[in-house]
Amino acid sequence: MERESKIISSFYVKDTLNSEIWDNYNDVENSKMKEFIRDGLLDIANEFISFLGFDIFIQDITMTGSLANFNWSEFSDIDLHVIYDFKESGEQEDLFKDLFNLKRTLFNSQHDITVKGYEVETYVQDMSEPHMSTGVYSVLYNEWLTRPKPEKVSIDKDKIESKSKNWMDIIDTTIEDLNRERDLDKSIEKLDLVKDKIKKFRSSGLERGGEYSYENLVFKFLRRNGYIEKLFSFKNELIDKTLSIEESKH
Repeated sequence: MERESKIISSFYVKDTLNSEIWDNYNDVENSKMKEFIRDGLLDIANEFISFLGFDIFIQDITMTGSLANFNWSEFSDIDLHVIYDFKESGEQEDLFKDLFNLKRTLFNSQHDITVKGYEVETYVQDMSEPHMSTGVYSVLYNEWLTRPKPEKVSIDKDKIESKSKNWMDIIDTTIEDLNRERDLDKSIEKLDLVKDKIKKFRSSGLERGGEYSYENLVFKFLRRNGYIEKLFSFKNELIDKTLSIEESKH
């Protein structure tokens, strides 16, 4: 219960930017990323780009998410995006997207990189990909691309708890039912349906109400209390079962 209250409290908007990341953190119009933070993020991005294994032209390196905004908290992480025009890969565009997504997953799982205690998550973002964030900073060019604005946001704690509990019940029930399901392929399909519903639920909220929509806040709640990870972990267990060969007695 205490953790749930902490998670919901983390959604409230602060009066300033994070003082560990930004110079002039209390004056967003004149704020700049601290130079040693920027240098460190560029080093991380270059390591990630090298890990991708291709000589590609990088349009930009950006930081987005709550630490580039006023809704930062102890649960925040640093979203470090490498901007690439996937159209440059021609007919192999879809292949490159899948490959870079896999590389991103591998890089983030193999490294435990933090900046001032905040985890760093790397991602290759298509230059044409729409982004809903109201705070985007170019680490490469050292300037705001989308300067955040302090907002007065009213958050209904009971509404978040109610909607979150509904999704937690759905996830728990689905996993419980699938533990009794003998057809593993069918189980994975059902699990993917739940994942897609959650994804659409969040996307519709972002499109309609932005970062502070209840759909996005509920998704963040589920991510921060471990339920999104619970869903992904169970799918991995099912995939392991489908690929495993049971030892037979002769």
